[in-house]
This record gives sequence, C-alpha cells and structure tokens, in this order.
Amino acid sequence: MRLAILIGLIGALAGAIPPGVSAAANYRFVDEEGVVHYTNAPTDPAFQRFLVRSPAPSASRVSAPGGYSAEIQHAASHYGVDARLVNAVIAVESSGNPRAVSSKGAQGLMQLMPATADVLGVRDPFNPRDNIDGGVRHLRGLLDSFGDLSLALAAYNAGAEPVRSHRGIPPYPETQDYVKKILGLYSGDLPASRVAPQRVYRLQDRDGTVTYTNLPPRVRNGR
Repeated sequence: MRLAILIGLIGALAGAIPPGVSAAANYRFVDEEGVVHYTNAPTDPAFQRFLVRSPAPSASRVSAPGGYSAEIQHAASHYGVDARLVNAVIAVESSGNPRAVSSKGAQGLMQLMPATADVLGVRDPFNPRDNIDGGVRHLRGLLDSFGDLSLALAAYNAGAEPVRSHRGIPPYPETQDYVKKILGLYSGDLPASRVAPQRVYRLQDRDGTVTYTNLPPRVRNGR
C-alpha cells in the first residue's frame, strides 16, 4: 500500500504512525488505488477521523516473555518500535516459546512463516535473537506501510493483501481476536495471564529428527 502524506499533517502524523505516542486526533482515507492519505486539516468529506491512543502507564506494561528482554529491547530500539508492543506480539504469538510452530508452519517467538523469514534473511527462525530481529523488522515495515497500528497488526497476522483488499481489518475471527488481544496487552486492558499459553508437542521421527509443534500428533498426521 502506498502512503500519501498531505501538507498540514506536521506533528499529528509524526504521532500517528509510530506506536506508543500521545493521543492525537487525525483524519485518513484510502482512495481507489489503495493510497492512504492523512491530514489534520481535512478539506474533503472522504476523510474520516481516527484516534491514536497512548499506551497505559508503566504499571500495566507487559513483561518480556520468556526472559528475552535484552533481545527485544535491542531490536525495538534499532527499528524504532515500542518494546512493549513487541512484548505483546510475542505473548500472543508464541507465549514466549522460541520453539513454537503453528499449524500453518509459522515458527519461533514471533511466528515467522518460512517464506517471510527467507525474505527477511532469518536463517534460523528458532534462534530467539534472529527471530525477534526479523519479526520486529517485519512489523516496522507494516507500520510504515499502513500508518495504523491496528492495520499493521492485522497484516502481521493475515497478510498485507487481505488488509488492503478489505480496506481495514479483514472479517476473519482469528485476525480480529488477534488484534484485540495485542492491543489489550499493549494498552494494559488485558492482563498477560488472560492470554492462553500455547501447548507444545515434541515429536521424534524414526531417524531421530526432533520436531516441536503446537499441533497434536494425531492431527498433524491427518488422523
């Protein structure tokens, strides 16, 4: 999605794109070509008002899942993403389990799909440092592309194309619940304990290969 920034935005847009900014009223609309326009001085009724909220005070911040605070802080600082947001994404994606594998094949702490990991240059998605670096870099790109935290999170879960085609969060229950959970954790409205932990199964093939997955063996084998 291309991004068009209109004159008059100035400080309002600077607070609209990155997460963790002070509340600011802005206006946006998506044209027929999928270009997102922002302004704080709308001259066309097509612009719709939206509100960017500040995260909750430090007392309700999400702690680093799995004890990877150093890796999270390093990537968050490097790519300009709020570490609290990264914590929330990891909590929902993998519950802090670096060996997590989803039924669709997403891997590691930030649940990178193999194709996405390849594009990002992540050689070992089960390496916490590499996974976090790639995941945060991917999230940064989505934030820049969509200019909206909710849409960026929806794209992280469902892919960018469904968000563009629906011009908003896709009507997928999983994606809508995903966005709500992360925003709830990020804002402090949802305690981390409310996010269901992910069960991980350890499977060993006849040749000794060990695989970790969150899909029960009988489901994984099609039985």
